[in-house]
Amino acid sequence: MIPKTDHYWLRNAHVPDSLMVHSDRSSLPEAVVQDELRLVDIEIANGAIASIVTAETQPTSAYPSVDLKGGMVFPCFVDMHTHLDKGHLWERSPNVTGTFADGLETIRQDSEHWNAEDVYRRMEFGLKCSYAHGTRAVRTHLDSGGNLAEVTLEAFRALRDRWADRISLQAVCLVSLEDFLTPQGEKLADQIAEMDGILGGFASMNPEIELQIDRTFEIARDRNLDLDLHVDENNDPNSICLKIVAETALRQQFQKQIVCGHCCSLAVQPTEESAKTIDLVKQANIGIVSLPMCNLYLQDRKPGHTPHWRGVTLLHELKQAGVPVAIASDNCRDPFHAFGDHDALEVFALSAKIAHLDRPYGDWCRAITLTPADLMGLPTTGRLDIGLTADLVLFKARRYSELLSRSQHDRVVLRNGIAIDTALPNYAELDDLQTSHQ
Repeated sequence: MIPKTDHYWLRNAHVPDSLMVHSDRSSLPEAVVQDELRLVDIEIANGAIASIVTAETQPTSAYPSVDLKGGMVFPCFVDMHTHLDKGHLWERSPNVTGTFADGLETIRQDSEHWNAEDVYRRMEFGLKCSYAHGTRAVRTHLDSGGNLAEVTLEAFRALRDRWADRISLQAVCLVSLEDFLTPQGEKLADQIAEMDGILGGFASMNPEIELQIDRTFEIARDRNLDLDLHVDENNDPNSICLKIVAETALRQQFQKQIVCGHCCSLAVQPTEESAKTIDLVKQANIGIVSLPMCNLYLQDRKPGHTPHWRGVTLLHELKQAGVPVAIASDNCRDPFHAFGDHDALEVFALSAKIAHLDRPYGDWCRAITLTPADLMGLPTTGRLDIGLTADLVLFKARRYSELLSRSQHDRVVLRNGIAIDTALPNYAELDDLQTSHQ
C-alpha cells in the first residue's frame, strides 16, 4: 500500500484538527468537517512530513500517491502510564477475586521470584505490542521496593538502549512514599537521577501522609526530578492525597513537572470539595493521567456485587478547568487487570464509552497523543506538523464512529515514513515464564 520510496503523498486523509498545532493553516479551509476532522493531503519526504494541504488542491505531483479515501491519520501514540515490569503475569499469578487488595498480595508473592531475564522478557513483550499497535513513547512505573530496584531498573536500562530507535522510554520508580523518609528511599532517588528517570510512588492516607509528600517533593527538588505519583486509587471520599500534593507543590513552589495518576476518589467527593481540589491542581500545574480500563476493572469490586460506579476520575471537570488530562494503558494481563494489549487505540475507544468522551469528540484525541507527550517533555511527538518525523498511524475508518467501533487491526503504522511490520508477538513466547519463577 505504501510506496517504497522516500517521497510520496497520502491523499484524502482525515486528520484531527487539534493535532495540527503549529502548522500554518492559511492553506487549509476554516471549515472543519464533522468530529473536528480536516480532509487533507500529506506529503512525505525523506521520512518527514513535508507539507499538509487541503485535499485535492495540490497540482498533480510526479511523486507516487496513496488514496486513503477519507481514512483517518493519527500521529503515533503516547502511552504515559504503564507497568511493563508486572505485565503478562496472569497465567502464573492470577488474581481470582479481581480486587485491588488481592492484586497487591499476588504481586508481592510473585515479585519475590523476579529475576533480570523474567522481567526483561515480559517488558519487551509489552514493547513489541506497543510498537506494532503504533505507539512512539512509553512511560513505565517500575516496582522498586527492597531489592526489586536492582532487577527492574537493570531490565529497563537494557531495554531503553535496545529500543531507543523505536520507542522513547521513560522510567518512574514505584514505592510507598514512606520509603522516602528512609536512607534507602534517598538511595533510590539517587539511582533514578543517575538514569534520568522520574521520581514516583504511591500515596495513601495515613497519619504521616503530609510529611511523606512533603519529603518526596524535597527529594525531587534537590535532584531536579519530575514527579509522577499514584494517588487516591480508591472510592473513599476521605482520600485526599491529590489535594495534599497540590497544596505541597504550591507551598514549596515546585517548578518541575508533576503528574498524578488515578485520582479515583475525586469522583466520589462532594462537588464543592472536588472543585476546590481541581482549582488547586490547576494552580500547581499538575497533569492528570486517568486509567479508565484498569480502574473500571478494579474499583467497586465485591463478590456477587454489580459495581455502582466506573472508577474513573473527573475527566471532564478537570479538562474544563484547564488541567492537562491524559489517558493510558496502565496494567496489562497482570493481577491488577486481567486484560489489555498495550494498544492506545483500545484505551481511547473504551475510554470514550466509559467516560463519555464523545458528542462532541472535540480534542479528546490529544489524551493519547499530544497531551501525554507534553507531560513527558516530548515536544515533537504526538502531533501532526510540517517538518516532524512521519511517525503516523493510518486507519480505514473515516469518522470516530467507525474508528471506535472496530478493532482497526488492519491499521498501517509508519515510522520515518516507512510501513512497519504490525504483526503482534505470539503469547507462546512467554510460555516458559508462566510455569516457573526460576
